[in-house]
Amino acid sequence: MNNTLTQGTWKIATVMGIPMRVHFSWFIVFGLITWSLSTQYFPKAAPDLPVAAYWIKGTLASLLLFASVAFHELSHSCIARKYHVSITGITLFIFGGVAQMKGEPPHPKAEFRIAIAGPISSFLLSAVFFLVAINVTGGLVALFSYLARINFILGAFNLIPGFPMDGGRILRAALWSRTKDFFYATQKASVFGQRIALFFLLFGLFLIFTGSSGGLWLLLIGWFLYMAAQSSQQQATLQEALSTIRVKNAMARNIVTVSPSIFISEAVDKYFLRYGYGGFPVMDEGQFLGIITLKEIKEIPREDWNKVKVSDVFISHDKKWEVSPDSDAMGALELMIKEDKGRIIVMGNDKVVGLITRNGIARYLQMRSK
Repeated sequence: MNNTLTQGTWKIATVMGIPMRVHFSWFIVFGLITWSLSTQYFPKAAPDLPVAAYWIKGTLASLLLFASVAFHELSHSCIARKYHVSITGITLFIFGGVAQMKGEPPHPKAEFRIAIAGPISSFLLSAVFFLVAINVTGGLVALFSYLARINFILGAFNLIPGFPMDGGRILRAALWSRTKDFFYATQKASVFGQRIALFFLLFGLFLIFTGSSGGLWLLLIGWFLYMAAQSSQQQATLQEALSTIRVKNAMARNIVTVSPSIFISEAVDKYFLRYGYGGFPVMDEGQFLGIITLKEIKEIPREDWNKVKVSDVFISHDKKWEVSPDSDAMGALELMIKEDKGRIIVMGNDKVVGLITRNGIARYLQMRSK
């Protein structure tokens, strides 16, 4: 889900070393909320103000709402850092915000504290805005009353036990603490999250058919939660399957290598077409230099294949793109996903001992299941 959320985003700031991004869908909901507040809420709450004042307050309320969502996610991030769980970024999008954690909490207590930090921060903001609302006059009362109410709703909504919402993570922490099994807890919390999402979907349909407002919004929320919970369940299943597998179990040992001195045309004809692989290690007199893949070849015009050598286009090796035979396969897969690599080299005693690929891991799991 994190990779999906980083697509179509713009970085707007860095807070505490954490990149803050907005998804393109954020602009849609920002416009809708601003329009709704400026044309409906504020004219009813403060009928004596000029039209321009409604739009100013509507825009300010929308900005403060999303600042509140960012504060909610930063609260998760602060507690996560205390448990050495790094945060790669925070993305604001149509349904609110997501703090993208790299890795999982080390134990149930950490999971609970990270999850509960968000709702607590929203309730805290609600109290602050309420205190401001009772101490101001005029149109400001409507502005801060709205922010107090919406933050309270945000905190309460996130406590719904639908994984991967905060309430779902609290449920996972409880199951994890009771069973001592992280994967079982994740799968159970994800299934419960899917049931919560189905309830939202059905209730949203009911509201639409009865002509009540909010049905479409509930449908969108239900769909998003269902997809997120399903993705979490699949990821937990994969993590459990790979938790006992080492790189040496799934790697290819008899690897085919390519010389840096041959032309691209020869590499295509004698290697890519012959073996059907998506990439090959580049070796020169026993020394590993890097990897060449179809991606690099596609960037070379067909008429230049007899002029350009492998040495001109291959990707030079970086030690961060290698693993040891005794590393766990899940870590290797996560590295390939993070670095957008289809294959990484396996090094043992400073020598190339194999190659592990995403397809190779998938094939190993298939054979193991059979």
